[in-house]
Formats: sequence, C-alpha cells, structure tokens
Amino acid sequence: MEEFNRAADGETTPAREAAGEGSVRSPSMSSVLRRAAYPALLVGTLVTGGVALSREWDPTRISPLFLMGVLLYLTALERLIPYDRAWHPSRSEWRWYGIYFLFTMVGSALAQALVSTAVAALSPTVPALPLGVEIPSALLLGSLASYLVHRLGHTQPLLWRLHGVHHVPQKVNVANNGVNHVLDIVLAQGFVQLALALAGFSRESVFVVGLFVTAQGYFVHANIDVHIGRLNHLLASPEQHRLHHSTALSEAGHYGSDLSVWDHLFGSYTWRPGRAPVAVGLSNPASFPDTGQIVASLLHPARRPPRDGGDTPGN
Repeated sequence: MEEFNRAADGETTPAREAAGEGSVRSPSMSSVLRRAAYPALLVGTLVTGGVALSREWDPTRISPLFLMGVLLYLTALERLIPYDRAWHPSRSEWRWYGIYFLFTMVGSALAQALVSTAVAALSPTVPALPLGVEIPSALLLGSLASYLVHRLGHTQPLLWRLHGVHHVPQKVNVANNGVNHVLDIVLAQGFVQLALALAGFSRESVFVVGLFVTAQGYFVHANIDVHIGRLNHLLASPEQHRLHHSTALSEAGHYGSDLSVWDHLFGSYTWRPGRAPVAVGLSNPASFPDTGQIVASLLHPARRPPRDGGDTPGN
C-alpha cells in the first residue's frame, strides 16, 4: 500500500494540470480515490473468485456479471479521477464503441466455444494441485501465452491487419478497450484458453485467472489518474499501457496487459516513472479505416495491402 500512497500524490498528469474543472469533488476525495482505486479492484476480484468457488456458483453466469461490475466501476473512476479529460468518449464514439464491444463479446464467446470441448476433455474435475499453487501457475502460463500472441499481433503483417484495428483510436479509455476485430479476439483468447486447457489446469483455476485477466485488461485501458509505483515491475498498469498505444514505436512495448514480468524478460519494458506518451494511436493513421467506419474496419484484413509499405506492423 505504501507504493500506492506514494505514487498517488507524486506525478503530474493532464488531469492535474487542468485544475478547477471539478469532476473531482475535493482534493482529499481525489487523493483517496487514487490510492484506493486499484487495491479495491484487486480485492473485489479476489472476493468474487473466492465466494464463487466456495458456493459453487456457475462461472458462465458470474463472469459476465463481474465484467459489467468492472466496467461500471472503472467508467465511474474515469469521471472522478481522469488522466486526461480530452480522452473521454464523445457521443458518437460511445455508439461506435458499443457496437465494437458487442463484436468483442461475440468473439470471446466464439473463442470459448471453440475450446470448450478441449477444456472439458483435458481439465481435471478435481484440481491436481492445491488451488493456491494451481492458480498462480495458470496465471503465469496464461499471461505468457497472451504476451506472445499480442506481440505477434504487432510484428506479423497478417496478424497486425487484425490487431491494428484496436490501435486506431487516438484515446485510451475503458470504452475503447472493446474496439477490436472479432477475429483478433477469437485468435488471441482462443490461443490462451487452449494453452491452459492443454496444460490440464482445472476449471476452477481457469475461472479465477479469467476474472483477474478481465479486471486487468480493462484497468490498463482506464483513463484514470492512478499510479502503482514499483508494482509496475510486476503488474501491468495504465501508465504502461498508454505507452503501448504510443505513436512512437520506440516506447510502444508493454505487450502484457496483466503481468509485466514477460516484458522485462523479453526486452519490451520501456516505462519509467513520469514517462507518458505525447500522442496515442497509429504512427500511420492512413493505414487503417477510422474507428467509425465499422464495416471497413472488419473488412480491412481482406483488402490488398498498399505497395508503399503503409500497412506494415507497428502502431
């Protein structure tokens, strides 16, 4: 908690520079929110997983409810302690993001359906290891699989033509975390879930890890003025993920959206205290359709790449 407390008060952001635009009720309230926002999210995730397992609740019902709770919580925080007020979605963006969110949910459901047979066949009904051992192990493996497929999405031309749709917006917020090509979601989530199934992790551990990954995935995209200090070297954060969306490729690493240990291990960790991107989005905006051009974005991977190299992997 000391890291949260020290980091919450020490850095200047666009939100703090815009003094007097009172979305935050008082300095004391904003300070408390900055300190408590992330610990509260982690505690809520752990409590949800623990209660669901102890009471044997159906994961297929709990997971969507948990997602809705995370979205409401982080969306409220974006208004109370914004990192940059200019990154709030406009009305038209809310409409676009809502449509993409539905596509993302469809992609997630399809990915789950594609591997459900493997999970049922390979995952033991009784955990082979204590959950206290199995859950961290499943988190490490799932995080590694997610890191690898995400990095490939930035380095392999065909995969970038799918994943680049997510990097078109010139803002980073909770709402546009759902801006994705449906096939990108199917491939990425299907790869991670299949890795966990093939490793033989129990459904209980996969469920708990899924809650944490969901919370982290939306947290790192949140437009909130929160700093986690040295914990950045273990866990992913909005501070890092804004750099991932940077238009400057030299700082746009951070492919981990749950853990940051793989970025350290594979040399893609670029964050340091106070470092923030000058701009986010694509380094070549003309290489992808605008986010509002939803049909064109979905058809983008099928079109012929330009000969000038404008569609090469990157941001």
